[in-house]
Amino acid sequence: MTIYDSVKKEKVPFEPVRDDEARIYVCGPTVYDDAHLGHARSAIAFDLLRRTLTALGYKVTFAKNFTDIDDKIIKKHLETGEPIASITARYTERYLEDMHALGVLDADISPRATSSLDAIVTMIRKLLDNGCAYESEDGTVWFDTSKDREYCTLSHRCGEEEETQARIEHEAGKRHPRDFALWKACKERDVCYDSPFGRGRPGWHIECSAMIDAYLAYDDEPYEIDIHGGGADLFFPHHENEAAQTRCATGRKLAKYWMHNGFVTIGGEKMSKSLGNSFFVKDALRVYDGEILRFYLLSTHYRAHFNFNEEDLLNSKKRLDRLYRLKKRLYGGKGGEVDETFRDDLMTALRDDLNISRALAVVDEMIAKANEYLDTHPKDRNFKRTTVANIEWLHRILGVGGKDAYEYFRLGMSHEEIETIERLIEERDAAKKAKDFETADAIRRRLSEMGVQLMDTPQGTVWEKAE
Repeated sequence: MTIYDSVKKEKVPFEPVRDDEARIYVCGPTVYDDAHLGHARSAIAFDLLRRTLTALGYKVTFAKNFTDIDDKIIKKHLETGEPIASITARYTERYLEDMHALGVLDADISPRATSSLDAIVTMIRKLLDNGCAYESEDGTVWFDTSKDREYCTLSHRCGEEEETQARIEHEAGKRHPRDFALWKACKERDVCYDSPFGRGRPGWHIECSAMIDAYLAYDDEPYEIDIHGGGADLFFPHHENEAAQTRCATGRKLAKYWMHNGFVTIGGEKMSKSLGNSFFVKDALRVYDGEILRFYLLSTHYRAHFNFNEEDLLNSKKRLDRLYRLKKRLYGGKGGEVDETFRDDLMTALRDDLNISRALAVVDEMIAKANEYLDTHPKDRNFKRTTVANIEWLHRILGVGGKDAYEYFRLGMSHEEIETIERLIEERDAAKKAKDFETADAIRRRLSEMGVQLMDTPQGTVWEKAE
């Protein structure tokens, strides 16, 4: 497999630290609010990477953290009076619910900052002991970027970003503008924890380095993990600082490869709460099924910036509809062996840095050829079994196509409308059993007038609302 390494700025062969293993860490959300489409885009992109590597035979260990102590969380706590643990637990649960709706697999490891304080303190202690960190008079512990000769070799963006970072962290006690806080001394109305450096709380960057070292890192290898991922906005300073901390604390490189997904924009602007245009996943899920949203967010290459608009979403849904129309033609069929050409073509596309455009073209071709063949060979059971298996494989890799075909075409209908239709179908079934075919036919005509199409199968009556 080849992947695009953000450091080398080119596609490179994926050669894991250890044969047949792949350890991946992706920066997760800060849980002070609901998940937005930027969170969803990143989660789906790295979910696809994980599924692809697993299908290629790697033993994948996937970690995604939750930042559950942060300035934004503390601000919400102070504004509402709600305990921090309650705030973070609620938004962690909501994040996971949204990701499940989008078909994102749970991480193997989900560390939280507040449960990793011992690991964080241990890493800071190492950095102080080897002279790569220092304490200011107020008790804050700073990372000394001047002691890391490789600082900024990751992003190569220190020159253009130095003023920005200096503005972000301009507190007294810093020796250099690029230095950043490892441990923030306790201030009035702050949330603080005990440590050998005094009461305070961890800085943002140290959390990921410490959690990777504690929960995921290889032993006795030059790299702690294979792949570190996250949004493009994390490359500098967050990932730059993570890499520096790990180098100086452990003598090892944090990750062999760095991968970043593009931004989500709405109306051409980077999605940001400060711009007032953040689009929560929960709001989108009120209108569109999670699989439809997943397919839409998946359909643009993960490195490209993504401009969300409903017209494109509806066009994407039409593409997914074609898959489910084919699945409906195969309704009730059992899967056999996956067509090797289809499987190999799909995986060849994904092995090329998750080339989703090429992968979806393979899917479109499979659907078109299957429909064409079924038009002339509608009773070919072996072909149907293979096509069912192809769709099952597609669901395993892309996370779409796993719904009941008839249920898929009911998405968007009201609960009351579905209840009415299913009650009438039950009455029709009862009439048929009683050999009251006149009543059964009358109910069928009534359903037809409502735009409902019925199909009687060995598994029972299935239905859909006509488009």
